[in-house]
Parts: sequence; C-alpha cells; structure tokens
Amino acid sequence: MKKRLLLLLVIAVCGFVVAWYAMREVPVTVRLEEVGRGDVELTVTNTRAGTIKACRRAALSMPGGGRVETLHVHEGQEVAAGQLLLELWNDDRKAMTAQAQAQLAAATNRREQQCIEADNSEREAKRVQALHDRGLAALEAAENALTRARSSAFACRAAHDEQRIAAASLEMNRALLAQTRLHAPFAGIIAEINGEVGEYVTPSPPGIPMPPAVDLIDYSCLYVRAPIDEVDAGRLQTGLRARITLDAFGGRHFEGRLDRIAPFVREVEKQARTVDVDVLFSEPADREHLLVGYSADIDLLLEMHHDVLRIPTEALMDNDTVWRLDASRGRISRVSVRTGIRNWNFTEIVDGLQIGDRIVVSLDQEKLEDGLLVTAADD
Repeated sequence: MKKRLLLLLVIAVCGFVVAWYAMREVPVTVRLEEVGRGDVELTVTNTRAGTIKACRRAALSMPGGGRVETLHVHEGQEVAAGQLLLELWNDDRKAMTAQAQAQLAAATNRREQQCIEADNSEREAKRVQALHDRGLAALEAAENALTRARSSAFACRAAHDEQRIAAASLEMNRALLAQTRLHAPFAGIIAEINGEVGEYVTPSPPGIPMPPAVDLIDYSCLYVRAPIDEVDAGRLQTGLRARITLDAFGGRHFEGRLDRIAPFVREVEKQARTVDVDVLFSEPADREHLLVGYSADIDLLLEMHHDVLRIPTEALMDNDTVWRLDASRGRISRVSVRTGIRNWNFTEIVDGLQIGDRIVVSLDQEKLEDGLLVTAADD
C-alpha cells in the first residue's frame, strides 16, 4: 500500500512539473540598445548611386574624315594644353599651304613694284605740271603725266587688294591644314584613343553618335554628380558641407562641398523625380588615385546637434514610440518620445527617455506587446 501511494505521489509531482513547464512564460529574445549621447546630423542623401566626373572632359573628334598618319600620344599619357595628339594624312594640304605662301610672297612683291611706280609717276606728273606752268611743257604732256600717275595709283591699290586676297588664301589653307591635326584644348590625361595609324576616321553623322578619336580628362578637378529626391531639393543651397562615400575605397569618407544644383527636375518613366547635384572634393589630396566613373554616395549636411540624447533610428516606431525595457521586471512597454532631428542612423531624443535606458531595436520580430517578457540577444 505504501509503495502504491508513493508511486502515485511521484506521478502527481511529475505531472505538475510537466504542466508547469508547458504553461510557463518563455522570454522572447530581442536586440537591445542603450540610450546614449552623441552627435546627430540632419542630412539629405542621394536616391541612387552617384558618379565621379571630371570638371573638364573632352571627347575630341576630327572635323573631317581622313587616314591617320601619326599618333603622337598613347593612352594614359599626360599632355599639355595645345599639344599635338593626332595627325591625318595631309600632304596635299601642306602643298596647298606652301603654294599659298608663295603666292602671297609674289603678291607682296607686285604690290611693292606697283606702288614704287605709282610714287614715281606722281613725282613725274608734278614735275611736268610745274614745267607747263612756266610755259616750258605742252598741256598735252602735263595731262598725259597726270593720267599715268592716277593709273599707277589705282594699280598700287589693286596690288594691295591682291596681296590681301593672297593672305586670306594662305589663312584658309592653314585652316584646312589645321583640320587634319588634333590638339589638346587643355592639360590632362589621355583616357582613350579610338583609331590606329593607317585607319580611316570619320566625323559623327547627324544623329549617329560615334566614339571620339581621343578622350581627354582633366584630373585636376573632380566632382560627384548624384540624384536627390525632388522633395529634398528645396532645402538645398550651394556651399553646403557634404560627405562623399566611395565603395571602391571600402566606404571611406571624403569631405566635399555642394557646388551646383540642377535648374530642372529630371523625369524618368517609372522612377522617382529627382534633381541632380554636383559635389566638389574639398581636399586636392583626396583626388589622388580616384578614377572618373567610380560610384559614390553623398550626404548633404543641413544641420548638426552636438552631444545630444540619441537612439538608433531603427528603434523608432510610428507615432514616435519605442519599446523600453523595465530592467526590474524584464518586460517591455511602449513609451512615447519627443524627437528632434534625425537621419538614417540616429534620432535625437528631446523627451521621453533617459541615458542608460535600454530599448528594442529588432522591430522586425512579431508579437511584441506591452508587458512581454524579453531577454537580450547578447545576454
């Protein structure tokens, strides 16, 4: 009998333990963050990745077609302003230019000859007229001398005009010769050359884009062009401090300055309307090792509050509420807070929390409610 009672007692105790274990409240594991102090920035960020561009970049092409005779540079070479880059076959235009130079020299000589004769004829006409006035020369001789002087003067003027025509012809041939030579409009680096010696290059026909003969980039001035949501555009002004982040440099930050705001809103089908902005790199040394075409993100700093109470923005719910942990009970409760400025990372807390409070940041979890028993994921 005693053994039976003892067995029933053991069974009852085990049943009670099993029932208690099944009905006990299991704490939910959440990620918690402690409320602290720090700086909070009010920023505007780009909606899509921006791109590093050069302040001066020229896609140089020849004004006319021709066969490449000489390439004076190679890709990656630094060139000076005015340096000869490429030259087409131009023996015919060189000959035409030399011919025009000779014609100008001949026209100059003819002008000098005609004008010397005109001066001499004018002096002769004055001498014969003086003799006629003294009765020592016939009237006909005086009139003939005057006619020759006037004719010589017109011949001198015509020679002047012929010289100008020859000079203009020389300038035209020099201009035609210059069209076969491609010079650097500014100092920079040769990014790309499309063409080899012996190949034929042609200018772009209307409406048909063609690759440039030479792509020249000036790396002395770089900037980031990025799209900003049209909603934020009204708060921007040139001169704002900016922070540039490059994926190619492991997320390294560079200081910048807002230099330009596009005067129109870009409208692209099935995309948000945006405004392009240009941000210049503030430090010249930062431009070293940067390449045109790198992707970049920008943060435009509108306002900054130093050493304020702040929480991770991801912890903030709708209507400015957060889940705060009651450390003595191990349970959370929803509390309302008054916020200041915010960004993607931090939100300023004006009222409702104190330093040291612990709040839930894993809001993606289900079944969060007032009084819920929780445990920290890192405890």
